[in-house]
Amino acid sequence: MLDSADVTNNHVMVLRDGTMRGGGAFFYVVGSYTGSGGKWKGEAITQEHTPTFATRPWAGKIVTIGFTGTYTDEGAELDAAALVGKRSVRIKSVLRLLMADS
Repeated sequence: MLDSADVTNNHVMVLRDGTMRGGGAFFYVVGSYTGSGGKWKGEAITQEHTPTFATRPWAGKIVTIGFTGTYTDEGAELDAAALVGKRSVRIKSVLRLLMADS
């Protein structure tokens, strides 16, 4: 996260046919995306599934996220804005391909 939000997260994400599903130890993510020519964009919703002991900007909230970025055969990057109540938090994320579609 950017904007002085001292938080990092590791998630497992599955992207397939325009849908996103995933999450980590405390949050889940669902969303959709479109892409063409090495560029992609989308939107997602994230929500806490297990209470976290750490102070996180969106603990206990449903958060909407819009993003744009680039992709290759090896992975993708995105820049996003998460709307947390009346606050906007910028996010930079790197996704790495761990298993190719079979």
